[in-house]
Amino acid sequence: MIRLLAALGNPERRLPPVVHVAGTNGKGSLVAFVRAIAEAQRRRVHTYTSPHLVSFHERIGLAQEDGHAPISEEKLAECLSLVERVNGNHPITHFEITTAAAFFAFSRENADLLLLETGMGGRLDATNVVQSPRATVITPISIDHVSFLGDTLASIAAEKAGILKPGVPCIVGRQQPKALAVIEAKAAEVGAQLHVFGRDFVAFKRGRRLIFQSHTRMINLPLPKLEGAHQIDNAGTAIATACLLFNQKLSLDALEQGLSTASWPGRLQRLNKEPYQTYLGPNTELLLDGGHNEAGGAVVGAHLDALNARDPREVHLICGMMETKDAASVLRHFQGRVSRVYTVPIPGEVNALSAGDLAEIAVREGFHVVPTQGLLHALLLSKAAMSEPGRILIFGSLYLAGHVLKFEHASDLTQGVL
Repeated sequence: MIRLLAALGNPERRLPPVVHVAGTNGKGSLVAFVRAIAEAQRRRVHTYTSPHLVSFHERIGLAQEDGHAPISEEKLAECLSLVERVNGNHPITHFEITTAAAFFAFSRENADLLLLETGMGGRLDATNVVQSPRATVITPISIDHVSFLGDTLASIAAEKAGILKPGVPCIVGRQQPKALAVIEAKAAEVGAQLHVFGRDFVAFKRGRRLIFQSHTRMINLPLPKLEGAHQIDNAGTAIATACLLFNQKLSLDALEQGLSTASWPGRLQRLNKEPYQTYLGPNTELLLDGGHNEAGGAVVGAHLDALNARDPREVHLICGMMETKDAASVLRHFQGRVSRVYTVPIPGEVNALSAGDLAEIAVREGFHVVPTQGLLHALLLSKAAMSEPGRILIFGSLYLAGHVLKFEHASDLTQGVL
């Protein structure tokens, strides 16, 4: 990355102020909240996130006069062509070359802020070439990407903490003690000031409101638009980030608007439009979440409990996962919470578990499992098995979530194996 960016004229040195975000879970939600708050403050915001759900263009979000939009096909093609030409025959990964293209695109477009999400890890991540970000953020860390980052919480936290920079403040989301200890040690080593959830700020639900409290502020706000108790924590970390960025200029209106409007598809998203409703029983709820690791399973499982406490229903799980994930540890969080599991392939993903292989794992975990040909087959089988209005969760992979969101038009649903 250093070699390639130098050949491009070092676009990473011509970026707007950067907030660099690492972590295992909640990075995308954090970026969505901070962007919505910043835009409510009338700031122009670029974003870099991954993976995408429907279109690659989603990864590179550019500030517009009226808000924010994915990079255009014309601009993306121009940037990629330039970077490929400059790189020549040097070996490079897909993420590295597209990150270089993103930096070049961001350097040419005016903005007040760039929310820059790591791809994986942090210390050796392609994004970790920005030497002086305005701030860094580390969202909750859990076990994931073990073949690259290590198989212990401490080793993974060490990689994530690699984004810490001397003199640059870091906002730290809620962490397990072993992860926090590693982050604190790294911060002391490099000279980075930490603002830690549970020590320097907290956020919690009180009735139908969110309360944010730090050493200097207590703010009463609406609950976030994004569903799930875990979004209270994500929103709190985002508010702490916004407080650091905007200080006394941060308005209550901007915070309220940001929490109420932030959107992040594929995270406990309700699919209540046609054509999905055609394949559901009357009044059956359909939820989509791209969670794919044990921590994701835990928070979504807890959300099912909360939904069931308010509105008890039979719950079916439609699940597709990548073979690089620990499917058993994820599925355990749905024991006693779902009555049936329908396993599905993920179209076009060669590294996805087959429906049969995933079904074998689920059977070993004690579930009533039916392997299926794809989403529509699973929905129809679920509809036949439910005698009353129920609740269906599609879960297990952001790649699966992306494929589901691509097929929101009836004409498309007949294509492929969905």
